[in-house]
Amino acid sequence: MSDRADRRAAPADRPSEDHTVDELMVCVLAACFQDGEQVLNGISSFIPVCAIELARRTHAPDLVWIAGGSGVSPRSPRLTASTFEWPLWQDSVMYVDVATELWDWVADERLLRTFCAGAAQIDAYGNANNSVIGSFDRPRVRLPGTAGLGDMGSLSKRIVYWVTDHSPRTLVERVDFRSAAGYLGGGGERGRLGLGGGPELVVTNLAVLDFAPVSERMRLRSVHPGVTVERVLAATGFEPVLPAEVTTTAVPTVRQVDLIRRVIDPEGYRKRGFRAPA
Repeated sequence: MSDRADRRAAPADRPSEDHTVDELMVCVLAACFQDGEQVLNGISSFIPVCAIELARRTHAPDLVWIAGGSGVSPRSPRLTASTFEWPLWQDSVMYVDVATELWDWVADERLLRTFCAGAAQIDAYGNANNSVIGSFDRPRVRLPGTAGLGDMGSLSKRIVYWVTDHSPRTLVERVDFRSAAGYLGGGGERGRLGLGGGPELVVTNLAVLDFAPVSERMRLRSVHPGVTVERVLAATGFEPVLPAEVTTTAVPTVRQVDLIRRVIDPEGYRKRGFRAPA
Protein backbone atom coordinates (compact mmCIF):
# COMPACT_ATOMS: atom_id res chain seq x y z
CA MET A 1 0.00 0.00 0.00
CA SER A 2 1.36 3.45 -0.90
CA ASP A 3 2.05 6.21 1.65
CA ARG A 4 -0.95 8.12 0.27
CA ALA A 5 -3.21 5.11 0.76
CA ASP A 6 -1.84 4.63 4.28
CA ARG A 7 -2.85 8.20 5.13
CA ARG A 8 -6.36 7.66 3.73
CA ALA A 9 -6.75 4.51 5.77
CA ALA A 10 -5.47 6.00 9.00
CA PRO A 11 -7.98 6.48 11.84
CA ALA A 12 -9.73 9.80 12.37
CA ASP A 13 -7.81 10.43 15.59
CA ARG A 14 -4.47 10.73 13.80
CA PRO A 15 -2.87 14.22 13.74
CA SER A 16 -4.20 16.50 11.02
CA GLU A 17 -1.71 17.59 8.38
CA ASP A 18 -3.63 20.61 7.09
CA HIS A 19 -5.07 22.31 10.19
CA THR A 20 -5.01 26.09 10.54
CA VAL A 21 -4.07 28.14 13.59
CA ASP A 22 -7.69 29.00 14.39
CA GLU A 23 -8.50 25.29 14.50
CA LEU A 24 -5.47 24.64 16.68
CA MET A 25 -6.66 27.31 19.15
CA VAL A 26 -10.16 25.82 19.17
CA CYS A 27 -8.77 22.40 20.03
CA VAL A 28 -6.47 23.69 22.78
CA LEU A 29 -9.40 25.47 24.43
CA ALA A 30 -11.70 22.47 24.01
CA ALA A 31 -9.18 20.25 25.81
CA CYS A 32 -9.32 22.39 28.94
CA PHE A 33 -13.09 21.89 29.39
CA GLN A 34 -14.21 18.97 31.53
CA ASP A 35 -17.39 16.97 31.20
CA GLY A 36 -20.14 18.33 33.44
CA GLU A 37 -18.59 21.73 34.11
CA GLN A 38 -20.34 25.02 33.29
CA VAL A 39 -18.71 27.36 30.76
CA LEU A 40 -19.74 30.92 29.95
CA ASN A 41 -18.81 32.73 26.73
CA GLY A 42 -18.80 36.43 25.88
CA ILE A 43 -20.06 38.30 22.83
CA SER A 44 -18.28 37.75 19.49
CA SER A 45 -16.38 34.82 21.00
CA PHE A 46 -16.16 32.56 17.97
CA ILE A 47 -13.02 30.65 19.00
CA PRO A 48 -14.40 29.74 22.48
CA VAL A 49 -17.86 28.93 21.12
CA CYS A 50 -16.36 26.54 18.58
CA ALA A 51 -14.23 25.03 21.37
CA ILE A 52 -17.25 24.54 23.64
CA GLU A 53 -19.23 22.83 20.90
CA LEU A 54 -16.22 20.69 19.93
CA ALA A 55 -15.87 19.55 23.54
CA ARG A 56 -19.59 18.73 23.70
CA ARG A 57 -19.31 16.63 20.54
CA THR A 58 -16.24 14.74 21.73
CA HIS A 59 -14.97 14.26 25.29
CA ALA A 60 -17.47 16.40 27.27
CA PRO A 61 -21.04 15.61 26.16
CA ASP A 62 -22.48 16.90 29.43
CA LEU A 63 -20.67 20.24 29.36
CA VAL A 64 -23.12 23.00 30.28
CA TRP A 65 -22.81 25.95 27.89
CA ILE A 66 -24.24 29.30 28.98
CA ALA A 67 -24.42 32.79 27.46
CA GLY A 68 -25.86 35.63 29.50
CA GLY A 69 -29.05 37.05 28.04
CA SER A 70 -29.30 34.13 25.62
CA GLY A 71 -29.61 30.59 26.85
CA VAL A 72 -28.23 27.33 28.18
CA SER A 73 -26.84 24.49 26.07
CA PRO A 74 -28.27 25.06 22.58
CA ARG A 75 -29.18 21.73 21.01
CA SER A 76 -28.64 22.64 17.37
CA PRO A 77 -26.33 25.67 17.42
CA ARG A 78 -25.73 27.57 14.19
CA LEU A 79 -23.06 30.23 14.21
CA THR A 80 -23.90 33.67 12.86
CA ALA A 81 -22.22 37.10 13.06
CA SER A 82 -22.68 37.23 16.86
CA THR A 83 -22.32 34.53 19.49
CA PHE A 84 -25.40 35.95 21.24
CA GLU A 85 -27.72 35.91 18.21
CA TRP A 86 -30.99 34.02 18.01
CA PRO A 87 -30.02 31.32 15.44
CA LEU A 88 -27.37 30.06 17.85
CA TRP A 89 -29.64 29.94 20.89
CA GLN A 90 -33.19 29.37 19.58
CA ASP A 91 -33.21 25.67 20.46
CA SER A 92 -31.74 25.92 23.96
CA VAL A 93 -32.49 23.77 26.96
CA MET A 94 -33.68 26.99 28.63
CA TYR A 95 -33.41 30.75 28.16
CA VAL A 96 -31.66 33.14 30.53
CA ASP A 97 -32.74 36.62 31.54
CA VAL A 98 -29.58 38.64 32.03
CA ALA A 99 -31.17 41.06 34.53
CA THR A 100 -33.06 38.68 36.80
CA GLU A 101 -31.22 35.36 36.56
CA LEU A 102 -27.68 35.42 35.18
CA TRP A 103 -25.97 37.54 37.81
CA ASP A 104 -27.46 35.52 40.64
CA TRP A 105 -25.81 32.51 39.05
CA VAL A 106 -22.55 34.38 38.61
CA ALA A 107 -22.48 35.40 42.28
CA ASP A 108 -22.81 31.77 43.37
CA GLU A 109 -19.27 30.39 43.61
CA ARG A 110 -20.58 26.88 42.89
CA LEU A 111 -21.86 27.90 39.45
CA LEU A 112 -20.36 29.18 36.20
CA ARG A 113 -16.82 28.36 37.24
CA THR A 114 -15.21 28.85 33.80
CA PHE A 115 -15.36 32.04 31.75
CA CYS A 116 -13.78 32.40 28.30
CA ALA A 117 -12.64 35.97 27.67
CA GLY A 118 -10.85 38.08 25.11
CA ALA A 119 -9.27 41.45 25.89
CA ALA A 120 -7.52 44.30 24.10
CA GLN A 121 -4.65 44.07 26.60
CA ILE A 122 -3.54 41.33 29.00
CA ASP A 123 -0.55 41.95 31.20
CA ALA A 124 2.14 39.79 32.73
CA TYR A 125 -0.07 38.91 35.72
CA GLY A 126 -3.27 38.25 33.80
CA ASN A 127 -4.96 41.59 34.44
CA ALA A 128 -7.11 42.53 31.45
CA ASN A 129 -8.13 45.78 29.78
CA ASN A 130 -11.21 46.26 27.62
CA SER A 131 -11.87 49.88 28.58
CA VAL A 132 -9.34 52.40 27.22
CA ILE A 133 -5.93 52.61 25.57
CA GLY A 134 -3.98 55.48 27.09
CA SER A 135 -5.12 57.45 30.13
CA PHE A 136 -8.69 57.00 31.31
CA ASP A 137 -9.45 60.74 31.19
CA ARG A 138 -7.94 61.33 27.73
CA PRO A 139 -7.80 57.92 26.02
CA ARG A 140 -6.26 57.38 22.61
CA VAL A 141 -8.84 54.63 22.03
CA ARG A 142 -12.07 53.96 23.88
CA LEU A 143 -12.88 50.25 23.99
CA PRO A 144 -16.23 48.45 24.49
CA GLY A 145 -15.95 48.27 28.29
CA THR A 146 -15.85 45.51 30.86
CA ALA A 147 -19.33 43.98 30.40
CA GLY A 148 -19.15 40.93 32.70
CA LEU A 149 -15.36 40.65 32.65
CA GLY A 150 -14.94 42.86 35.70
CA ASP A 151 -17.30 40.67 37.72
CA MET A 152 -15.73 37.44 36.58
CA GLY A 153 -12.26 38.69 37.42
CA SER A 154 -13.30 39.56 40.97
CA LEU A 155 -15.07 36.34 41.82
CA SER A 156 -13.87 32.77 42.26
CA LYS A 157 -13.93 32.03 38.57
CA ARG A 158 -11.52 30.21 36.29
CA ILE A 159 -10.63 32.64 33.51
CA VAL A 160 -9.40 31.32 30.16
CA TYR A 161 -8.15 34.00 27.76
CA TRP A 162 -7.94 33.69 23.98
CA VAL A 163 -5.85 36.04 21.85
CA THR A 164 -5.83 36.11 18.04
CA ASP A 165 -3.10 38.79 17.84
CA HIS A 166 -0.10 37.77 19.94
CA SER A 167 1.85 41.04 19.83
CA PRO A 168 3.48 43.57 22.18
CA ARG A 169 0.40 45.78 21.93
CA THR A 170 -1.85 42.98 23.24
CA LEU A 171 0.40 41.18 25.74
CA VAL A 172 1.81 44.06 27.75
CA GLU A 173 3.86 44.45 30.92
CA ARG A 174 1.09 46.49 32.53
CA VAL A 175 -2.42 47.21 31.24
CA ASP A 176 -3.42 50.84 30.67
CA PHE A 177 -6.61 50.28 32.66
CA ARG A 178 -7.52 47.30 34.81
CA SER A 179 -10.95 46.22 33.57
CA ALA A 180 -10.59 42.82 35.21
CA ALA A 181 -8.38 41.65 38.03
CA GLY A 182 -5.92 38.90 37.26
CA TYR A 183 -3.21 38.21 39.81
CA LEU A 184 -2.86 41.99 40.33
CA GLY A 185 0.84 42.50 41.12
CA GLY A 186 1.53 38.79 41.54
CA GLY A 187 3.21 37.03 44.43
CA GLY A 188 -0.07 36.16 46.15
CA GLU A 189 -1.65 39.63 46.08
CA ARG A 190 -4.93 38.31 44.72
CA GLY A 191 -5.24 35.76 47.50
CA ARG A 192 -4.31 38.27 50.22
CA LEU A 193 -7.25 40.41 49.10
CA GLY A 194 -9.59 37.47 49.52
CA LEU A 195 -10.12 36.82 45.81
CA GLY A 196 -10.38 33.22 44.69
CA GLY A 197 -10.02 31.84 41.20
CA GLY A 198 -8.15 33.84 38.61
CA PRO A 199 -6.72 33.45 35.11
CA GLU A 200 -5.55 29.96 34.26
CA LEU A 201 -4.65 29.86 30.60
CA VAL A 202 -3.87 32.21 27.70
CA VAL A 203 -4.24 30.62 24.26
CA THR A 204 -2.84 32.75 21.43
CA ASN A 205 -2.16 32.37 17.73
CA LEU A 206 1.51 31.63 18.57
CA ALA A 207 1.57 29.81 21.88
CA VAL A 208 -0.11 28.58 25.05
CA LEU A 209 0.75 30.30 28.31
CA ASP A 210 -0.23 29.70 31.92
CA PHE A 211 0.87 31.27 35.22
CA ALA A 212 3.81 30.30 37.43
CA PRO A 213 2.58 29.10 40.86
CA VAL A 214 4.62 31.40 43.14
CA SER A 215 5.25 34.58 41.17
CA GLU A 216 1.87 34.29 39.37
CA ARG A 217 3.58 35.77 36.32
CA MET A 218 2.62 34.50 32.88
CA ARG A 219 4.64 31.47 31.83
CA LEU A 220 5.27 30.06 28.36
CA ARG A 221 3.94 26.51 28.28
CA SER A 222 4.09 25.54 24.61
CA VAL A 223 4.69 27.04 21.19
CA HIS A 224 2.60 26.09 18.19
CA PRO A 225 4.14 23.94 15.44
CA GLY A 226 6.49 26.01 13.29
CA VAL A 227 6.79 28.77 15.91
CA THR A 228 10.03 29.28 17.84
CA VAL A 229 10.44 30.41 21.43
CA GLU A 230 12.41 33.40 20.13
CA ARG A 231 9.49 34.48 17.95
CA VAL A 232 7.10 34.30 20.91
CA LEU A 233 9.45 36.32 23.11
CA ALA A 234 9.82 38.99 20.42
CA ALA A 235 6.02 39.22 20.10
CA THR A 236 5.44 39.56 23.85
CA GLY A 237 5.58 42.93 25.58
CA PHE A 238 7.11 41.48 28.75
CA GLU A 239 9.45 38.68 29.71
CA PRO A 240 7.39 35.59 30.53
CA VAL A 241 8.61 32.88 32.84
CA LEU A 242 10.43 30.21 30.84
CA PRO A 243 10.27 26.61 32.09
CA ALA A 244 13.17 24.24 31.68
CA GLU A 245 11.48 22.80 28.60
CA VAL A 246 8.97 24.48 26.30
CA THR A 247 6.94 21.85 24.48
CA THR A 248 5.17 22.01 21.13
CA THR A 249 1.40 22.41 21.20
CA ALA A 250 -0.43 19.22 20.24
CA VAL A 251 -2.02 19.48 16.79
CA PRO A 252 -5.71 18.79 16.14
CA THR A 253 -6.84 15.38 15.00
CA VAL A 254 -8.43 14.66 11.64
CA ARG A 255 -11.78 14.15 13.35
CA GLN A 256 -11.56 17.45 15.23
CA VAL A 257 -10.75 19.41 12.09
CA ASP A 258 -13.59 17.72 10.21
CA LEU A 259 -16.08 18.57 12.97
CA ILE A 260 -14.96 22.20 13.07
CA ARG A 261 -15.07 22.72 9.30
CA ARG A 262 -18.08 20.64 8.35
CA VAL A 263 -20.40 20.72 11.38
CA ILE A 264 -19.53 23.39 13.95
CA ASP A 265 -18.44 26.38 11.87
CA PRO A 266 -18.75 25.73 8.13
CA GLU A 267 -18.99 29.49 7.45
CA GLY A 268 -15.58 30.12 9.08
CA TYR A 269 -16.63 32.71 11.67
CA ARG A 270 -13.78 31.47 13.89
CA LYS A 271 -11.29 33.13 11.51
CA ARG A 272 -12.48 36.63 12.41
CA GLY A 273 -10.11 38.73 14.49
CA PHE A 274 -6.86 37.40 13.06
CA ARG A 275 -4.55 40.05 11.61
CA ALA A 276 -3.41 37.72 8.86
CA PRO A 277 -5.17 34.77 7.22
CA ALA A 278 -5.19 31.81 9.58
